[in-house]
Amino acid sequence: MMRRLPVIAAAVLALGALSGAAAVRDLPVQMETPRHALWRDIAWPFPRDAWPAGRAFRCDAASCGGAVEIYLRPKIGFCNCDTGVADDDEVDRVADLDLISDRFAPTEPGRVVHVADMAGRARNYELKMRDGTQHVAVGIALSHRCDLMVAVVRGEGAGSELQRFALEFLASGDAHHWMMAALDGR
Repeated sequence: MMRRLPVIAAAVLALGALSGAAAVRDLPVQMETPRHALWRDIAWPFPRDAWPAGRAFRCDAASCGGAVEIYLRPKIGFCNCDTGVADDDEVDRVADLDLISDRFAPTEPGRVVHVADMAGRARNYELKMRDGTQHVAVGIALSHRCDLMVAVVRGEGAGSELQRFALEFLASGDAHHWMMAALDGR
């Protein structure tokens, strides 16, 4: 019996650790970017469409100077394998702005952006909501091989600030790890 006691104790500890890990895995994620903006994982707010649901995050006003939300999702096989995201028209087509409002207009030309090993374009927009209010948004399309990772960020403030917050978030370790896993099908 004395020889079995250490084995039983080790098994109980291992099961307890696994149970704790499973419980923590399902908790909402909080990610901190290099400038210490705190992003909380929120539910995907959009109805199903041809693409799988993505992930959504919110940065509160205290961390980002106003409420900011970002919506990310992969679009597998939806990118030109040779040119990647070639121009602003492509950002307009793929960046999921229409999930928020079908009435959006660019406010300026887009620019080339890089997030780790992905390159693409980001473009600022003005959204006209159904209730008549206007919002600022940024559409981002990043290519990885023949696949896309698209992001829409909307919130309070100027488009350039939203774009900076979004790119910092996308480059953060946890967000980048999730994007690469989603694009690689893991």
